[in-house]
Amino acid sequence: MGAKPQLTFWQIWNMCFGFLGIQFGFALQNANVSRIFQTLGADMDQVPGLWIAAPLTGLLVQPVIGYFSDRTWTRLGRRRPYFLWGAIFSTAALLVMPNSPALWIAAGTLWILDASLNVSMEPFRAFVGDQLAPRQRPAGYAMQSFFIGIGSVVASLLPWLLAKVGVGNTAGPGEIPDTVRYAFYFGGAVLFGAIAWTILRTREYPPDTLHAFDDAQPPELPGDRARAALEPGSGLPWLLLGILGMAAVYAFGWDRMLYVLAGIPLAYGVLLLVARRLAPQRMLATIAADLHNMPQAMRQLAVVQFFSWFGLFAMWIYATAAVTQVHFGTTDPQSAAYNEGANWVGVLFAAYNGFAALAAIVIPWMVRAIGLRGSHLVNVTLGGLGLMSMALVRDPQWLLLSMVGVGFAWASILSLPYALLSDSVSSKKMGIYMGIFNFFIVIPQLVAVSTLGFLLRHLLDGAPIRIVVLGGASLIVAGLCVLRVRDPQPLEQPA
Repeated sequence: MGAKPQLTFWQIWNMCFGFLGIQFGFALQNANVSRIFQTLGADMDQVPGLWIAAPLTGLLVQPVIGYFSDRTWTRLGRRRPYFLWGAIFSTAALLVMPNSPALWIAAGTLWILDASLNVSMEPFRAFVGDQLAPRQRPAGYAMQSFFIGIGSVVASLLPWLLAKVGVGNTAGPGEIPDTVRYAFYFGGAVLFGAIAWTILRTREYPPDTLHAFDDAQPPELPGDRARAALEPGSGLPWLLLGILGMAAVYAFGWDRMLYVLAGIPLAYGVLLLVARRLAPQRMLATIAADLHNMPQAMRQLAVVQFFSWFGLFAMWIYATAAVTQVHFGTTDPQSAAYNEGANWVGVLFAAYNGFAALAAIVIPWMVRAIGLRGSHLVNVTLGGLGLMSMALVRDPQWLLLSMVGVGFAWASILSLPYALLSDSVSSKKMGIYMGIFNFFIVIPQLVAVSTLGFLLRHLLDGAPIRIVVLGGASLIVAGLCVLRVRDPQPLEQPA
């Protein structure tokens, strides 16, 4: 057994460059999909439900792709075939989305787009764990954050920039403005080109070589073997909890989106019960067993991820409505003021991603100075304070200052939890655990889409800015939770 070779700066650059394209797709989606839905006639309280395609798709796709990519070896390698097919379908979806003639077509296209982006993204996370020695992984994930930031800056700015050069920023009822359509076309080209660069400019270790490195099996922590098998009936409590939740929603006439919330424990219970009856080598049984037996550090990171992504999703869903209402004084999606405000949200999203790119340069230094956990605590707290400050600012220009903190949080969320995770799992299961880790990104998003509309109507007086403040508080809670994460010490690597 030997140590993985230390890669050069440009080798890490090439292996992470595809994330520029992936985040181009996600940024166009995050900044413009709510706008597209409203333009096609969706009411504000319908928007979270229409967004449900995105987290559900990630929940289903990522562990499956992780399972198969761990077992794949072709002429393109282990992870790169998934980069390629995800890029092809993502590009097609980006071309279709802004031409959707009806709301249901836009919602369906979002499902395809998010599934395809996840097919490419999940193996990219495992790719860094495969290729880099433990001491270089924080730098590798920070490089991904850098490209995420750069790609998101340009993608989020595109409608605003196109409007500045004279492209039409308004359209008739039910029609998507040309600024949005051309931004999606350009995004498709960038996405495919960036992923193709990584595919062509990188190589992968054959499985035998990869599993022989001295970091292939990480040190264990207490609790890592606490649940060695799926016990008989282990899914029954979760199944009953889900059934009771659904019965309560029905009996009390609560918002129907709460069925999604009740469906989470129900689905987990069904998964455990079904997997218990399958042969251990079957895919579903493997995913269920690995979820049940995940390392202790991963369990602790799950709580951090929950509060981080709940806060982010609150911002993505309601930033446009909050800024156009509070800072531009309108709720009419056909008005010039609304579209000006929506474009400004694109600028704000570009700004926080730009600050994230700068933060990605600083984060490796922070990690050396105060460690992975301390760095993450500082960064997500800055993000929480940034979101909460949006309720106090009235001049939309000053919202750019709020985005500084959000940018640091975003860069940290996209890098440091993955660095902590990759040091805690075996190289043989890097893909499937990265896919399972996505559960703890998706579950908070499902909680968000199932509860935020209810909270907005019944507790927050229909003020979207209050949802944004709630998201900021959630980020601060995530920072406090990271202090509980056990940090296994990676094996020493030669300088």
